[in-house]
Amino acid sequence: MSIKVGVISDTHGLLRDEVLDVLRSCDHIIHAGDFDNEQIWDELGELAPLTAVRGNNDWSSWASRLPRQRTFTIGGVGFAMAHKREDIPWSLNDARVIVFGHTHEYFEDWIEGRLWLNPGSCGWPRYRKSLSMATLTIDRKDLWVQQINLHP
Repeated sequence: MSIKVGVISDTHGLLRDEVLDVLRSCDHIIHAGDFDNEQIWDELGELAPLTAVRGNNDWSSWASRLPRQRTFTIGGVGFAMAHKREDIPWSLNDARVIVFGHTHEYFEDWIEGRLWLNPGSCGWPRYRKSLSMATLTIDRKDLWVQQINLHP
């Protein structure tokens, strides 16, 4: 049985209908930080199990419960995540997927057998960069990534 994971970052207080439409079809949601408000956290958590980290713009007291970095497993696949790529832990252990955000720019690359993924920003357009997110499909230990470009 495959698991569909929605991967987002840098919502900055905005959940677009287009993003919600994709996330409603997901079994799990990953958010790589910069929610900017608790309402986004709550709304995402109602759609599917949510795994998240705190971003550099998550200053409110509610965000203090979010770690700055974390490791976890979904469908037997190990993950490591931090908002900024430079904050990813040095010890990746069995992590096959490394998720980060912050730059507002989509990045996907397989490096030494690990998927490094920045879904880009799906909130407000900034720095003249396009809006994007990703989905990961996990089937046993196989992974498929789909970049989703969003309308500004």
